[in-house]
Amino acid sequence: MFKKIPQPLTILVLIIVVAAALTWILPAGRYSTLTYRDKSFTVTSPSGEKALPFTQQTLDSLHILVKLTSFGNGDIRKPVSIPGTYQKLPGNRQGIVNIVEAPLKGIYDTIDIILFVLVIGGFIGVFYSSGAMEKGLAYLSYKMAGREGWLIIILTFLFSFGGTSYGMAEEGIAFYPILVPLFLAAGYDLIVPVAVIFGGTQLGTLSSFSNPFSTITASNAAGINWADGIYGRLLLFVVSTGIFTGYVLKYAGKVKKDPTASFVYRFDGVVKPHFPAYISGTAVPKPDGRTNLLLALFLVTFLVMIGGVVFLDWWLLEMSAVFVISAIIVAMITRLSEKQFLEKFIKGAQELLGVVFIIGVARGITIILNEGTISDSIIYGSVQLVDSMPSSLFIIMLLVLFMVFTLFISSSSGMAVVTMPIIGSLAIMIGVPGREIVNSYLYGMGIMGLITPAGLILPSLALANVNLKAWLRFIWPFMVIIFLVCVVFLLVGIRL
Repeated sequence: MFKKIPQPLTILVLIIVVAAALTWILPAGRYSTLTYRDKSFTVTSPSGEKALPFTQQTLDSLHILVKLTSFGNGDIRKPVSIPGTYQKLPGNRQGIVNIVEAPLKGIYDTIDIILFVLVIGGFIGVFYSSGAMEKGLAYLSYKMAGREGWLIIILTFLFSFGGTSYGMAEEGIAFYPILVPLFLAAGYDLIVPVAVIFGGTQLGTLSSFSNPFSTITASNAAGINWADGIYGRLLLFVVSTGIFTGYVLKYAGKVKKDPTASFVYRFDGVVKPHFPAYISGTAVPKPDGRTNLLLALFLVTFLVMIGGVVFLDWWLLEMSAVFVISAIIVAMITRLSEKQFLEKFIKGAQELLGVVFIIGVARGITIILNEGTISDSIIYGSVQLVDSMPSSLFIIMLLVLFMVFTLFISSSSGMAVVTMPIIGSLAIMIGVPGREIVNSYLYGMGIMGLITPAGLILPSLALANVNLKAWLRFIWPFMVIIFLVCVVFLLVGIRL
């Protein structure tokens, strides 16, 4: 292992190089896919496209277990792999030009996320210029002195619930400017806000009981009701969130007592955060009327964003618009001139340029694997590996395989539509309940998502200015614990 782990962008580029090298080693191949377009199905195969009737009979004939209504109501929007259609293809080996282009294509492909992050940066830049955040956090840290642990308990639960209920992930990025200075003021280190925000939302993915991007999409693709297994997932949500909260509290308490026990300090010494830090313990005046108005606007902005995602099917464009509008309102309340507003907004966006490059370059890994046509080959080979195993060994190996798949496919909905139709059909022959196939997928993505470079961990660490090595040292013991917990849940599940 490196004595000093390279910067996130360097790590991602190295992984792109490795992915390109795999296209020279692994056989190329692809499953045919089924796509819903304008009230008809389109089958895409290496030989071309073919239109098929939008009927349940079409799905049955292709051995796709998905209900017809899942396409009609928009539950499944991405191409679905067709079982038994894997074909080897001529290799499309990725060379130097492809490696150079992959990060740029990744930036194109994630422009909606990139725009969201930049707009958040602009909003935070404008809001910080008002001084309301500083006054509010100073007062909150003073009032919470001696009870900071409750912040960890409450916020970890809320972020985990957001992840498990509606798939909160990218939205968590918006909370770092608030919670980094708050937890620093409480006497903790930079790992704690990452654990609470990123760890909380990622942990929610593991036990998703109503997440439309993972549980519902995967269940539909596997041909089962998404509510099948919901009680077990609710129980795992309570168990996993409880274990993780206790784990974070123990670490935070150790750091508060002895700052040199911090993994950030151990690996990098004293690290300056990107966001202003506040000193707690000193009596401060209660915020004035204008400050309270601005803080209320800040809170309402996030509530509107979350409510829009949950109830109005908003996504990144609409969420970005909310922050733009709020930034303008803040400028009006604080009487910023046009020039001052634009300067603060652009400067705030500039602070997160490093983060958006990480997001875009990470997508380049998936692009290399897809253009090299080896993503489906990895899945096909894995299915062949486990198809003759006894059910207990099968479900554990499936968990491990989904952990490996997560290194290549970080999108939960993308993983679901690629793997579930194939593995769901295989599970029926082996006699494993469909809900446990979905659970193995959820657990695998939830565990490995804590460290996969193609996910949100590197942008999250960059926002908090935390070294990857420090995060790995913090999180790996918990990953072992939660892996064992998930194995127990799966083994019990296949016997119920």
